[in-house]
Amino acid sequence: METQKSYETHPTGTLYLVPTPIGNLGDMTFRAVEVLKEVNWIASEDTRNTRKLLTHFDIDTQQLSFHEHNTKERIPHLITLLHAGDSIAQVSDAGMPSISDPGHELVLACIEAAIPVVPLPGANAGITALIASGLSPQPFTFIGFLKRKKKDQRQQWQLLKNKQETMIFYESPYRLKETVENLAAELGTDRQIVICRELTKRYEEFIRGTAGQVLEWLDQNVVKGEICLMVGGNPDAEEVAEVVDFPEDLKEHVEEVMAAEQLSSKDAIKQVAKQRNIKKQEVYQAYHQI
Repeated sequence: METQKSYETHPTGTLYLVPTPIGNLGDMTFRAVEVLKEVNWIASEDTRNTRKLLTHFDIDTQQLSFHEHNTKERIPHLITLLHAGDSIAQVSDAGMPSISDPGHELVLACIEAAIPVVPLPGANAGITALIASGLSPQPFTFIGFLKRKKKDQRQQWQLLKNKQETMIFYESPYRLKETVENLAAELGTDRQIVICRELTKRYEEFIRGTAGQVLEWLDQNVVKGEICLMVGGNPDAEEVAEVVDFPEDLKEHVEEVMAAEQLSSKDAIKQVAKQRNIKKQEVYQAYHQI
């Protein structure tokens, strides 16, 4: 194990995780601006996009490109800078780093290297949409982006249909209608859902209703912009949970849960053991083929 006291003096630099606005620049915090001005480097998902933000707030800190396609080659360089005493702020194009955006691997590398990781609070599309959705705000599960292929996504919906908590997804406007069709086919047309688009921007809009009602609305309307899809939990989950057909193979079951809920193998093993009411060790051995 390890402990971190974020604001004590450290022999290395500090990695700051800095959220950026999801649309409205007025949502940038004073502290975020201050940190971006004080660090030595800003690791940006898209330097061109971040440059607009930096210009708006008169920030002239140097940027380094850091995105999903250069993670492996960039992380060692960032760790070297941090070990040399430089501090780095990591930002995504919008919202919180690591949430459906690059950052998690860098956080893990810093923790392993005993470099302090300091998060700043700020804008997040999923939580912002949730509190105005009208769906139960707690408990909730954040899933992020669904699988794109129809067969894979339908299977993912099957694994999620008995969840009792509100589920939060991000989706492309170009795939939204097909996603709601798949949702309705697996979860039923009566499931309550909410589509939120263009959060914090001029054309912010919420579309609330059953999956069937929303599908009819989508037949007559073109949806554009950034999309957050929220799905109400299954109120009858306890009744139907008894008849769920789990895959016969334990390893396959773990992999399905990992894919459906974006979980690590460790967390998926715990969940499978709980679902089947068997020992976690049994699932662990089956998954790792021990």
